[in-house]
Amino acid sequence: MGATYIYSGLTISSFSSCQPSEYYPVPSAADAVKDLEIKDGLEKGSWKIGDLKMQSGLQYAQPSTQKGRTDVNSVTNWNVPLVWAGTFDPVVIDAIYKKMDPRVAVVVFAVGKYTRFLKGFLESGEKYFLVDFRVTYYIFTDDEQQVPRIEMGKGRKISVVTIPSAKRWQEVVLGRMKWATITIDKQIRNEADYLFMMDVDSLFHNPVGGESLSRLSAVLHRGYYKNTHRDAFPYERRSTSRAYIPAGEGDYYYTAAVWGGYLEDMYKLVKYCYVQSEEDAKNRIEAVWQEESHLNKYLLYNKPTKVLSPEYLWSDYDAIPADIQVIRISQVVKNYKEVRPNGGH
Repeated sequence: MGATYIYSGLTISSFSSCQPSEYYPVPSAADAVKDLEIKDGLEKGSWKIGDLKMQSGLQYAQPSTQKGRTDVNSVTNWNVPLVWAGTFDPVVIDAIYKKMDPRVAVVVFAVGKYTRFLKGFLESGEKYFLVDFRVTYYIFTDDEQQVPRIEMGKGRKISVVTIPSAKRWQEVVLGRMKWATITIDKQIRNEADYLFMMDVDSLFHNPVGGESLSRLSAVLHRGYYKNTHRDAFPYERRSTSRAYIPAGEGDYYYTAAVWGGYLEDMYKLVKYCYVQSEEDAKNRIEAVWQEESHLNKYLLYNKPTKVLSPEYLWSDYDAIPADIQVIRISQVVKNYKEVRPNGGH
């Protein structure tokens, strides 16, 4: 796991391939920690939300100060939005963000048999994900030939990054943070303003628009978003792990299957998860839920600026409760023993 990749920038229509070339050393955990000691806030020159402008003449329903969702909480205790259907007007918020015209990167990993999920992910994404925004799907795979050529919308494209195969599904999960860190640093930060990390074994079912964008957006895990005491969250509870969260602490439990934000803030978070995983490995420990455990540790002490409801990552395994009025993204049913390299163990 010591090689990284240099990018050729070759493009075939809306499809480009990033071929392995020169060797670059992966930063050591110590170096990476040193690099993380940056000032709070955005790096100088980073993209940020501008004025909340929209064009004149846009038709939309008048907002109310008296009526709204009463069955769910729509604001966190640190006073940022907790987003559900019915808490925003997609016409208004999409108009505002389209005027800013951000470039959005979507990072997905399709290693081994997980390449079979690419077609559904991409085709449904083109139908529902940030439609009419500029989007690049960065597909990390060990088999470029399995990346489908699909029809892309205007300003949208695919970029392929070749990575090694894995013998354990845990290697794929933990490796995501390493390869994403390297690729953001070498390529993506020059090509995007926002970045989303997503699981490829997912489908889009309804629009995901400008309401999902913020400096750092996290998604509530469907299994723990209501009636679960914080001490029952599946946080890492072993104090020997860098992902450790003690009993009595915690806000929510977030999924690592969908998360996003400003490019530089996401780079800082992705790199944090990579570095902390490396530190754990030195101590012969692996966090209970790999990068998801480190993600939850980070977001406990570095609050997200927007929390997205489980509408943004449900599961085809689960019944849909009344408070979930729309499924925007869901993880598909699959045989883990068949698709994972080590049979799901």
